[in-house]
Amino acid sequence: MANILVVDDEMGIRELLSEILGDEGHVVQLAENAQQARLARQEAKPDLVLLDIWMPDTDGVTLLKEWQRDGLLTMPVIMMSGHATIDTAVEATRIGALNFLEKPIALQKLLKAVQQGLTRTPETNRPAVPPLRVISSDHGNNVNNAHNLQSANSNFENRSFNVAQVAAPAPVNQFASLSFDLPLREARDAFERIYFEYHLNRESGSMTRVAEKTGLERTHLYRKLKQLGVESVKYAKRGE
Repeated sequence: MANILVVDDEMGIRELLSEILGDEGHVVQLAENAQQARLARQEAKPDLVLLDIWMPDTDGVTLLKEWQRDGLLTMPVIMMSGHATIDTAVEATRIGALNFLEKPIALQKLLKAVQQGLTRTPETNRPAVPPLRVISSDHGNNVNNAHNLQSANSNFENRSFNVAQVAAPAPVNQFASLSFDLPLREARDAFERIYFEYHLNRESGSMTRVAEKTGLERTHLYRKLKQLGVESVKYAKRGE
Protein backbone atom coordinates (compact mmCIF):
# COMPACT_ATOMS: atom_id res chain seq x y z
CA MET A 1 0.00 0.00 0.00
CA ALA A 2 1.36 3.42 -0.98
CA ASN A 3 0.46 7.02 -0.21
CA ILE A 4 -0.43 8.70 -3.52
CA LEU A 5 -1.14 12.41 -4.01
CA VAL A 6 -3.49 13.32 -6.89
CA VAL A 7 -3.32 16.97 -7.97
CA ASP A 8 -5.97 18.07 -10.46
CA ASP A 9 -8.35 21.02 -10.62
CA GLU A 10 -11.16 18.88 -12.10
CA MET A 11 -13.30 17.30 -9.38
CA GLY A 12 -14.40 14.43 -11.63
CA ILE A 13 -10.81 13.45 -12.40
CA ARG A 14 -9.82 13.59 -8.73
CA GLU A 15 -12.77 11.44 -7.65
CA LEU A 16 -12.26 8.87 -10.40
CA LEU A 17 -8.53 8.48 -9.74
CA SER A 18 -9.21 8.29 -6.00
CA GLU A 19 -11.70 5.43 -6.51
CA ILE A 20 -9.43 3.50 -8.85
CA LEU A 21 -6.29 3.85 -6.73
CA GLY A 22 -8.21 3.29 -3.52
CA ASP A 23 -9.60 0.06 -4.95
CA GLU A 24 -6.00 -0.99 -5.61
CA GLY A 25 -5.30 -0.64 -1.88
CA HIS A 26 -3.57 2.75 -1.81
CA VAL A 27 -4.12 5.72 0.48
CA VAL A 28 -5.04 8.65 -1.75
CA GLN A 29 -4.72 12.35 -0.95
CA LEU A 30 -6.43 14.92 -3.16
CA ALA A 31 -5.39 18.47 -4.03
CA GLU A 32 -7.20 20.78 -6.44
CA ASN A 33 -4.41 23.32 -6.90
CA ALA A 34 -0.71 23.88 -6.38
CA GLN A 35 -1.10 25.43 -2.94
CA GLN A 36 -2.93 22.40 -1.61
CA ALA A 37 -0.32 20.18 -3.26
CA ARG A 38 2.48 22.03 -1.47
CA LEU A 39 0.80 21.51 1.89
CA ALA A 40 0.10 17.83 1.17
CA ARG A 41 3.72 17.29 0.07
CA GLN A 42 4.95 18.88 3.29
CA GLU A 43 2.62 17.04 5.64
CA ALA A 44 2.39 13.53 4.21
CA LYS A 45 5.49 13.04 2.01
CA PRO A 46 3.70 10.97 -0.64
CA ASP A 47 5.29 7.94 -2.29
CA LEU A 48 4.08 9.12 -5.71
CA VAL A 49 2.36 12.17 -7.18
CA LEU A 50 -0.05 12.37 -10.12
CA LEU A 51 0.22 16.02 -11.18
CA ASP A 52 -1.98 17.86 -13.68
CA ILE A 53 -0.19 20.36 -15.89
CA TRP A 54 -2.91 22.97 -16.39
CA MET A 55 -4.13 24.40 -13.08
CA PRO A 56 -5.56 27.85 -12.29
CA ASP A 57 -3.05 29.12 -9.72
CA THR A 58 0.29 27.54 -10.61
CA ASP A 59 0.73 25.11 -13.47
CA GLY A 60 2.14 21.65 -12.83
CA VAL A 61 5.43 22.20 -14.63
CA THR A 62 6.13 25.31 -12.53
CA LEU A 63 5.32 23.37 -9.34
CA LEU A 64 7.60 20.55 -10.51
CA LYS A 65 10.43 23.08 -11.04
CA GLU A 66 9.78 24.49 -7.57
CA TRP A 67 10.05 21.06 -5.93
CA GLN A 68 13.20 20.28 -7.92
CA ARG A 69 14.77 23.63 -6.97
CA ASP A 70 14.00 23.21 -3.27
CA GLY A 71 15.18 19.60 -3.07
CA LEU A 72 11.63 18.30 -2.57
CA LEU A 73 11.48 16.13 -5.68
CA THR A 74 12.23 12.96 -3.71
CA MET A 75 9.20 11.04 -4.99
CA PRO A 76 8.23 9.93 -8.52
CA VAL A 77 5.95 12.42 -10.27
CA ILE A 78 3.66 11.47 -13.17
CA MET A 79 2.38 14.42 -15.19
CA MET A 80 -1.16 14.46 -16.63
CA SER A 81 -2.75 16.67 -19.27
CA GLY A 82 -5.36 16.69 -21.99
CA HIS A 83 -3.85 19.59 -23.90
CA ALA A 84 -0.09 19.52 -23.37
CA THR A 85 2.30 19.41 -26.31
CA ILE A 86 5.15 16.98 -26.70
CA ASP A 87 7.54 19.84 -25.91
CA THR A 88 5.79 20.37 -22.58
CA ALA A 89 6.01 16.66 -21.78
CA VAL A 90 9.71 16.58 -22.69
CA GLU A 91 10.36 19.64 -20.52
CA ALA A 92 8.62 18.02 -17.56
CA THR A 93 10.67 14.84 -17.89
CA ARG A 94 13.85 16.87 -18.21
CA ILE A 95 13.04 18.59 -14.92
CA GLY A 96 12.46 15.26 -13.20
CA ALA A 97 8.99 13.88 -13.99
CA LEU A 98 9.00 10.11 -14.32
CA ASN A 99 6.23 9.82 -16.88
CA PHE A 100 3.49 11.64 -18.78
CA LEU A 101 -0.11 10.52 -19.24
CA GLU A 102 -2.45 12.12 -21.75
CA LYS A 103 -6.12 12.56 -20.80
CA PRO A 104 -8.48 10.78 -21.02
CA ILE A 105 -6.31 8.29 -19.17
CA ALA A 106 -6.92 4.62 -19.94
CA LEU A 107 -7.02 2.44 -16.84
CA GLN A 108 -4.25 0.05 -17.90
CA LYS A 109 -1.88 2.92 -18.74
CA LEU A 110 -2.58 4.57 -15.40
CA LEU A 111 -1.93 1.45 -13.33
CA LYS A 112 1.16 0.60 -15.37
CA ALA A 113 2.63 4.07 -14.82
CA VAL A 114 1.83 3.95 -11.10
CA GLN A 115 3.38 0.48 -10.79
CA GLN A 116 6.54 1.66 -12.52
CA GLY A 117 6.74 4.71 -10.26
CA LEU A 118 6.28 2.78 -7.03
CA THR A 119 8.86 0.12 -7.93
CA ARG A 120 11.48 2.72 -8.82
CA THR A 121 14.09 3.08 -6.07
CA PRO A 122 14.72 6.78 -5.35
CA GLU A 123 18.22 8.21 -5.13
CA THR A 124 17.74 8.60 -1.37
CA ASN A 125 17.93 4.78 -1.10
CA ARG A 126 14.49 4.68 0.47
CA PRO A 127 13.17 1.10 0.11
CA ALA A 128 11.04 0.68 -2.96
CA VAL A 129 7.34 -0.05 -2.45
CA PRO A 130 6.52 -3.69 -3.28
CA PRO A 131 5.31 -3.95 -6.87
CA LEU A 132 1.63 -3.97 -7.68
CA ARG A 133 0.15 -6.54 -10.00
CA VAL A 134 -1.76 -4.82 -12.73
CA ILE A 135 -5.31 -5.91 -13.43
CA SER A 136 -6.34 -7.29 -16.78
CA SER A 137 -6.00 -5.01 -19.81
CA ASP A 138 -8.89 -2.64 -20.52
CA HIS A 139 -10.21 -1.70 -23.92
CA GLY A 140 -10.50 2.07 -23.40
CA ASN A 141 -8.81 4.91 -25.18
CA ASN A 142 -5.11 4.42 -25.86
CA VAL A 143 -2.80 6.88 -24.16
CA ASN A 144 0.37 8.10 -25.84
CA ASN A 145 3.44 7.74 -23.63
CA ALA A 146 5.43 10.86 -24.37
CA HIS A 147 9.12 10.64 -25.23
CA ASN A 148 9.08 6.83 -25.03
CA LEU A 149 9.80 7.02 -21.32
CA GLN A 150 8.68 3.54 -20.38
CA SER A 151 8.75 0.24 -22.23
CA ALA A 152 5.32 -0.91 -23.40
CA ASN A 153 6.35 -4.53 -23.64
CA SER A 154 6.43 -5.53 -19.98
CA ASN A 155 4.10 -8.35 -19.01
CA PHE A 156 2.06 -8.02 -15.83
CA GLU A 157 0.09 -10.57 -13.86
CA ASN A 158 -3.46 -10.03 -12.74
CA ARG A 159 -3.68 -8.38 -9.33
CA SER A 160 -5.32 -10.54 -6.65
CA PHE A 161 -7.59 -9.25 -3.91
CA ASN A 162 -8.03 -10.42 -0.28
CA VAL A 163 -11.79 -10.49 -0.06
CA ALA A 164 -14.01 -10.67 2.96
CA GLN A 165 -16.85 -13.13 3.32
CA VAL A 166 -19.93 -11.55 1.77
CA ALA A 167 -23.57 -12.42 1.55
CA ALA A 168 -24.81 -14.85 -1.06
CA PRO A 169 -25.58 -13.39 -4.49
CA ALA A 170 -28.69 -11.27 -4.60
CA PRO A 171 -31.64 -13.42 -5.60
CA VAL A 172 -32.88 -12.98 -9.13
CA ASN A 173 -36.43 -12.46 -7.87
CA GLN A 174 -35.45 -8.98 -6.71
CA PHE A 175 -36.39 -7.95 -10.22
CA ALA A 176 -39.97 -8.85 -9.37
CA SER A 177 -40.10 -5.77 -7.14
CA LEU A 178 -39.59 -3.45 -10.11
CA SER A 179 -42.67 -1.46 -10.99
CA PHE A 180 -43.75 -1.06 -14.58
CA ASP A 181 -45.45 2.17 -13.53
CA LEU A 182 -42.09 3.92 -13.11
CA PRO A 183 -40.83 6.31 -15.79
CA LEU A 184 -38.48 4.49 -18.17
CA ARG A 185 -35.31 6.12 -16.86
CA GLU A 186 -36.11 5.36 -13.22
CA ALA A 187 -37.03 1.77 -14.06
CA ARG A 188 -33.80 1.31 -16.03
CA ASP A 189 -31.69 2.74 -13.17
CA ALA A 190 -33.43 0.43 -10.69
CA PHE A 191 -32.80 -2.56 -12.92
CA GLU A 192 -29.12 -1.66 -13.42
CA ARG A 193 -28.61 -1.10 -9.68
CA ILE A 194 -29.89 -4.61 -8.87
CA TYR A 195 -27.96 -6.03 -11.81
CA PHE A 196 -24.58 -4.60 -10.73
CA GLU A 197 -25.14 -5.36 -7.03
CA TYR A 198 -25.84 -8.97 -8.01
CA HIS A 199 -22.56 -9.25 -9.96
CA LEU A 200 -20.56 -7.46 -7.24
CA ASN A 201 -21.86 -9.95 -4.68
CA ARG A 202 -21.25 -12.88 -7.00
CA GLU A 203 -17.67 -11.84 -7.78
CA SER A 204 -16.83 -10.89 -4.16
CA GLY A 205 -16.34 -7.26 -5.11
CA SER A 206 -13.70 -7.87 -7.80
CA MET A 207 -14.07 -4.99 -10.23
CA THR A 208 -11.95 -6.85 -12.76
CA ARG A 209 -14.28 -9.84 -12.88
CA VAL A 210 -17.42 -7.70 -12.79
CA ALA A 211 -16.11 -5.73 -15.77
CA GLU A 212 -15.49 -8.98 -17.62
CA LYS A 213 -18.91 -10.42 -16.75
CA THR A 214 -20.85 -7.29 -17.69
CA GLY A 215 -18.81 -6.47 -20.78
CA LEU A 216 -17.86 -2.97 -19.59
CA GLU A 217 -14.46 -1.31 -19.69
CA ARG A 218 -13.43 -0.88 -16.06
CA THR A 219 -13.26 2.94 -16.05
CA HIS A 220 -16.79 3.02 -17.49
CA LEU A 221 -17.87 0.56 -14.81
CA TYR A 222 -16.59 2.85 -12.03
CA ARG A 223 -18.54 5.76 -13.50
CA LYS A 224 -21.69 3.69 -13.91
CA LEU A 225 -21.58 2.49 -10.27
CA LYS A 226 -21.03 6.04 -9.07
CA GLN A 227 -23.96 7.25 -11.15
CA LEU A 228 -26.22 4.56 -9.70
CA GLY A 229 -25.03 5.14 -6.13
CA VAL A 230 -23.60 1.63 -5.80
CA GLU A 231 -20.56 1.51 -3.49
CA SER A 232 -18.28 -1.27 -4.69
CA VAL A 233 -16.19 -1.10 -1.51
CA LYS A 234 -19.08 -2.66 0.44
CA TYR A 235 -18.60 -5.92 -1.45
CA ALA A 236 -14.89 -6.53 -0.85
CA LYS A 237 -12.11 -5.92 1.61
CA ARG A 238 -9.32 -3.84 0.18
CA GLY A 239 -5.92 -5.47 0.05
CA GLU A 240 -3.37 -4.20 2.51
